[in-house]
Amino acid sequence: MALPMVAIVGRPNVGKSSLFNRMLQKRIAVVAEQPGVTRDRNYATCDWTGRHFQLIDTGGIVDIKPDHMEQLIVDHAQIAIEEADVILFLVDTQVGVDPTDHKIAKSLAKSGKACILVANKADNDNLEQEIYDFLKLGLGEPLPISVTGGRGIGDLMDQLVENLPPEEESEGEDDGAIRVALVGRPNVGKSSFINKLIGWERHIVSPVAGTTRDSIDTPFEYEDQTYIMVDTAGLRKKFKVHENIEFYTTLRSTRAINSCHVAVILIDAAEGVTAQDQKVVEQVLGARRPAVLAINKWDLIEKDSRTADEFTREVHDIIARFSYVPIVYISALTGQRVQKVLPIVKQVYEEARKRIPTSELNEFLEGVVARKHPPSRRGKYIKLRYLTQSEIAPPTFIFFANHPTLIDRSYIGYLTNQIRKAYGFEGVPIRLKFRRK
Repeated sequence: MALPMVAIVGRPNVGKSSLFNRMLQKRIAVVAEQPGVTRDRNYATCDWTGRHFQLIDTGGIVDIKPDHMEQLIVDHAQIAIEEADVILFLVDTQVGVDPTDHKIAKSLAKSGKACILVANKADNDNLEQEIYDFLKLGLGEPLPISVTGGRGIGDLMDQLVENLPPEEESEGEDDGAIRVALVGRPNVGKSSFINKLIGWERHIVSPVAGTTRDSIDTPFEYEDQTYIMVDTAGLRKKFKVHENIEFYTTLRSTRAINSCHVAVILIDAAEGVTAQDQKVVEQVLGARRPAVLAINKWDLIEKDSRTADEFTREVHDIIARFSYVPIVYISALTGQRVQKVLPIVKQVYEEARKRIPTSELNEFLEGVVARKHPPSRRGKYIKLRYLTQSEIAPPTFIFFANHPTLIDRSYIGYLTNQIRKAYGFEGVPIRLKFRRK
């Protein structure tokens, strides 16, 4: 199913981007003292106690006659509110209730969305007493936190997870349909690909980048298998997402990726793998979605018998971390090898749902450790005792060890490569977890 969406909203300079970074435990959003730094949205997948959700950092909502850029920021924040499942409304304890806070609170109450009122900058017990002034906003009791000091963040995350919609079974599992998101930069041929695949003009095709404004579902059957193709709008660089409709489009494309079973990533063969293509690949696989790379417009390339192999090597050099993703060369214009994509999609879909018996995994573990034992760290001998697969889609493996936190990254890479070598999982991100036995 699609990951729930959580939007952080509030007026400028209350600490939204700092909270975004704190929740992710990494620095993604730009943070500065000057208000209005966040011009566009930041998106990232976050998890807490096993629940995953999409976190959105929005620009500050202002209550003045805004200029064009400020109006866009306000509108973008409003779109995020409409799309979100849970809203974190951030206020400033040290400033107190601002007239803009009242207007935002009124809008949030009207939305009917689950909302948590978060009082930031409650850096000590004395400041924490100031939060009750925010009761007048009518959104319930505020939760005091200090983003800079980490105070109250765990309580906030616990409350947030309680407000997320209940987990459901993945879409399409009951009817057997494979949900496929077609993603890529604008104008790489996504709509043309679907038109050629199903044999009729389902979507508007235009040489103007950005014709597709929303995600469109197209169900059809191929070789007794039902597919639901989702043609998403092209994923742009964030500084180019300058219209309200573009921001809405990006949000919906992100939802389509999070809810698909397999993503087909189209790349323009004539332009090669661009930096934005890399970002799209990272977004899909970062969301732990299985993927297939479709190199489109292959008919425009002058080639000999080695061209495809050379192009594949170039792709793997650029996205070396994702070399497990299968590649197919197509032309949506001529129909060349378009229908070869679907069997690969089905194979990747089945790979993501493959489960390895525990007894077989432990025989595998014994051989892997015999070939290369985990190096000792801090004078401690590391022993891997047990291995089991806990989940599918994405396949998740739990290693039990005497010192799980001391296993270094290079050895984790070795274990990942050995799992792929033994069991395949082509096109599928896999997760490794380490716990104390």
